[in-house]
Amino acid sequence: MAGKLNINVRSEIGELEGVILHTPGKEVENMTPKNAERALYSDILNLSVAQKEYSQLSGILDKITKTYQVKGLLSDILKNKKVKESLIKKICDNENTHFIYDHLNSLEEVELARQLIEGVIEGKNTLTKYLSKERYSLRPLHNFFFTRDAAMSVLDDVLIGRMANQVRERESLIMEAIFDHHEQFITKTINPLNNSKFTNETSIEGGDVLVARDDILCIGTGTRTTPQGIDYILEQLLAQKEEERHILVQELPFKPESFIHLDMVFTFLDTDACMVYEPLILHTNRYQTIHIKIENGKVVSICEEENLLNSLKNLGMDLKPIYCGGKKDLWVQEREQWHSGANFFAVGPGKVIGYERNVNTVNELNKNGFEVLKAKDIIKEKVDIKNYKKYVITLEGSELPRGGGGARCMTMPIRRKPIKW
Repeated sequence: MAGKLNINVRSEIGELEGVILHTPGKEVENMTPKNAERALYSDILNLSVAQKEYSQLSGILDKITKTYQVKGLLSDILKNKKVKESLIKKICDNENTHFIYDHLNSLEEVELARQLIEGVIEGKNTLTKYLSKERYSLRPLHNFFFTRDAAMSVLDDVLIGRMANQVRERESLIMEAIFDHHEQFITKTINPLNNSKFTNETSIEGGDVLVARDDILCIGTGTRTTPQGIDYILEQLLAQKEEERHILVQELPFKPESFIHLDMVFTFLDTDACMVYEPLILHTNRYQTIHIKIENGKVVSICEEENLLNSLKNLGMDLKPIYCGGKKDLWVQEREQWHSGANFFAVGPGKVIGYERNVNTVNELNKNGFEVLKAKDIIKEKVDIKNYKKYVITLEGSELPRGGGGARCMTMPIRRKPIKW
């Protein structure tokens, strides 16, 4: 098939050649204050405003690279009867909803894709169901617009996330089916559920996995990615028997909820710059940075290091830290980190996207040579990004940040150009 795409991500900053998105839909609106916490939200979002803001992200990426939408990819693979039946069975087995198997199997692919994401409303055809306060037989995937977490491109493969919360497990099943069966993509999926050593403590989410260089992974461990999950990744690297590989593990606090992933406190911006939440990444604290060194398929050392930046520098990546929230006021740093002030997505070296509401963070970027460009001006073609070598594109964000993530969270890159280090 013409136009097939080999999955290839060997850095966080290589020029973007393909990315998977999911525009938030009714699944975001299908929650109430009573079930928002179960859906992993601290508040409910205004969908129309969130979609308007999201359209800036998708609009920018449409101009820069090839974009794919989860719902479209899912609809494509559901045209295959065997794939359709297999995915429905896996979902029903996982969520104990075999009573809706026939209903799901009767749907055409587009409608089925919609219901698998937006939820299946429960039919009140028995007294038990009539009296039940549950609205859905199959609950909506409220978090799916954060496409980063359920599947991760790591070099040539796609690592399937084992989500920390059951409410998100269907996302991983869908993404695995897409990469296993969509004829557009050439890759191999790796799923911790298929490992003989899998335990209930094994969890991995994409917000914690950063590909620093083709021989270096930075991985956060906290509420969403466990040490057992990182050991699974370690096992995969050992099996490859490469001459030298490194995993840099950063411990994260369990509270507040804004620290759920490493990319909420640390992201790569350029070959020589990164965004950091200073109190956690650079200050002396009780959260360890651990360096695991692998040589020829064996762990040769595991040791604590001073901090993440120092570890990277020792491996030849000397990065200048740019401070989330600026340098002057800890309160400002905390406020901007809460609204994804450290969560930037690179579309190329020195070319990044983030929220404009984090004024002090954006000012710090500007002081360090990043031209500040508004997403709406680029979309309206008032500004041509080709005229700038280094920039930060700012997205309007009043609703989206309340969902708990930024530009990196909402993107799943599948191909980047190599970097000349």
